Amino acid sequence: MLTIKALNKTYANGVQALKDVNLEIPTGLYGLLGPNGAGKSSLMRTIATLQEPDSGSIHFDGIDVMQDKEGLRRQLGYLPQDFGVYPKVSAEDLLNHFAVLKGLTRRAERKEAVEGLLRQTNLWDARKLKLGTFSGGMRQRFGIAQALLGAPKLVIVDEPTAGLDPDERNRFLNLLSEIGEQVVVMLSTHIVEDVTDLCPRMAMIVKGEVLLHGEPQAAIDMLKDKVWSKRVSKTALPEYQQRFNVLSSRLVAGQPQINVHADSQPDDGFVQVEPDLEDVYFLKIHSHQSNMGAAA
Repeated sequence: MLTIKALNKTYANGVQALKDVNLEIPTGLYGLLGPNGAGKSSLMRTIATLQEPDSGSIHFDGIDVMQDKEGLRRQLGYLPQDFGVYPKVSAEDLLNHFAVLKGLTRRAERKEAVEGLLRQTNLWDARKLKLGTFSGGMRQRFGIAQALLGAPKLVIVDEPTAGLDPDERNRFLNLLSEIGEQVVVMLSTHIVEDVTDLCPRMAMIVKGEVLLHGEPQAAIDMLKDKVWSKRVSKTALPEYQQRFNVLSSRLVAGQPQINVHADSQPDDGFVQVEPDLEDVYFLKIHSHQSNMGAAA
């Protein structure tokens, strides 16, 4: 169990990245959902002991992370948002190098670990290829291979599917799902489908604040019978946005289709639809923006 209590972080430029964050994260895949700039990476870096919080505590399996950073690092696998590789080195050679740095100094043990991870991440056939020739998805799978060196109990991955094509995204998410059967895996993303498809538990963070946490389906159920959809003209869209609580607008065959949050049918032509996590996401963001505006 990863337990985070009353965590706060303000940077030197005055930006408060984390505001009284409280979370309990059990074994399994846990989604951290929020827009870019929400504070997800700040939370990840703080948990990974790459920066100090201003206040609060983090505990993992009996370790007080603020007091025993090395104890946490020995159990941590981390794939940051910007993971660089040496383009002229092969996957096998670089993973072997990382294994040495991780403390796997015995050759036989290291060889077994490197081979096992290359097979687990489906990179065995590409192990002799230079990393500069890898696709984005292959690089991400190599990134998770290095994060899994040393059999960590806590794995943190920050925006891992951004920029991946659908096939590579599915491969990577399936890999994370397998890993999450045994350890705590924190998945930070702004892609709603990543959380919906994969995570039994989640938190939603905006402007450093946790707005929602729990099971995705429980959050979706709160909007049951309260989401309505309609095709409107482009010229009428601003009027609808003024009159109703429009959660989202997307072009369908060149015409805006809006989802509206309402207790009953908002107007003629609206059809009730099943809510999804994206509806919850936009409702929470809009509500937070309204509250911030009212406070200002």
